[in-house]
Amino acid sequence: MPLNCLSLASRVPHILWGLKTTATARVGGGGGGVLFNFFNKTHQNNSLRIASLPLNKRNDSQRFCLSSSSSVMDGIKDSGFSTQEIEKYSKELDIAVRAVQMACSLCQKVQESLISKTYSQVQAKDDNSPVTVADWSVQATVSWILSETLGSRNVAIVAEEDVQTLSKPDSAGLLEAVVQTVNDCLAEAPRFGLKAPGTSLGSSEVLEAISRCNSTGGPNGRFWALDPVDGTLGFVRGDQYAVALALIEDGEVVLGVLGCPNYPMRKEWLSYHHRYHRIISKLTPPASESWDKGCVIYARRGSGEAWMQPLIQGHKKLVWPNSATPVRVSTIENPALATFCEPVEKANSSHSFTAGLAHSVGLRKQPLRVYSMVKYAAIARGDAEIFMKFARAGYKEKIWDHAAGVVIIQEAGGVVTDAGGCPLNFSKGMYLEGLDRGIIACAGVKLHEKIIKAVDASWNSSSL
Repeated sequence: MPLNCLSLASRVPHILWGLKTTATARVGGGGGGVLFNFFNKTHQNNSLRIASLPLNKRNDSQRFCLSSSSSVMDGIKDSGFSTQEIEKYSKELDIAVRAVQMACSLCQKVQESLISKTYSQVQAKDDNSPVTVADWSVQATVSWILSETLGSRNVAIVAEEDVQTLSKPDSAGLLEAVVQTVNDCLAEAPRFGLKAPGTSLGSSEVLEAISRCNSTGGPNGRFWALDPVDGTLGFVRGDQYAVALALIEDGEVVLGVLGCPNYPMRKEWLSYHHRYHRIISKLTPPASESWDKGCVIYARRGSGEAWMQPLIQGHKKLVWPNSATPVRVSTIENPALATFCEPVEKANSSHSFTAGLAHSVGLRKQPLRVYSMVKYAAIARGDAEIFMKFARAGYKEKIWDHAAGVVIIQEAGGVVTDAGGCPLNFSKGMYLEGLDRGIIACAGVKLHEKIIKAVDASWNSSSL
């Protein structure tokens, strides 16, 4: 996504042209097509949310929303987006993409070390989920970059890791490994178009960068949501994982970046075990589309566009926009042809319920079980059509596990809501409070409606 985007003013003639010619403006052509799609999509999403309310709870304006087809100009007027608002996150997006590119490079090196068993720094959290050198190192690196480039007073971060484990007396070796990994990564900052620190960071500075990520979120102001290594279990197994960074302002996700270092260039490779990928990648020429090239996918709210760029490899420099290409969701509407994703682990998701749901709605393909927010990337890129997650009782979804993926799918043309058809609420702190049963992401409105109806029909008979 080029950072010097066209202004809204320059797109007005195209918008007017779209009004005169067709109500299905092509996305990816003129700027008018993009804006028309965005406002039309916003109206559809609002309609889905309102339709989920009981009739006696809909107010007059909501009933009107369902019974009328508002004009595009009304949509533009009501959206609240000015020219400045459309463009004001360009700097933040630039920095976020560069930071995630750096973080992915860091993760690739640590993952290779873990797989080759040259290091054993894998710890267990209180909930028995794993945490590695990469988790703390990415958090420290991204925190330092955001604070240095945007000003520490202007940066608040909600992130997954803390410094309790690293601060223990018996964790000196672990802390030393984190400090070394962070400094090795920051030394390469100029390769990513960022400024490196004047001198290496000490242990106290690295701990400070990690602990600086102590925001609790909420409905007001601006903060970043960071998951340094989403899908750590996949990471330690040499499989799929993601680096997820999102900017949230006044409770709304305004930009999202997903780094997917092991995302294969061909979606069918996701079905194979990661060890097979590694064998094949060693046998294929370096120029071929090997599984471990990786990519970064990103989007900014209101643009109507999502973009993907490859991870830079070796000692190459990041030259914006780094061969970025637009991504769009799939056009498949027939459930029999659709592919759906679900979490690999059963600990916080019910495979039996999603399997029954898939059967009832007519999904015939085997589920694509993938670690981390790579599932969101798969839908945004058109590699899958549906993501369903229904957590077991007592599990609370964290905002950093979804924020970046949600805005990317939405801007790529998809729909993400809870199982009641309501938008996910990122304004309640660290958790997605008020979530209705589960999360459903779809490539299109028609598929989404079918899944919502199937959930309602199946829920009472489930044991969730």
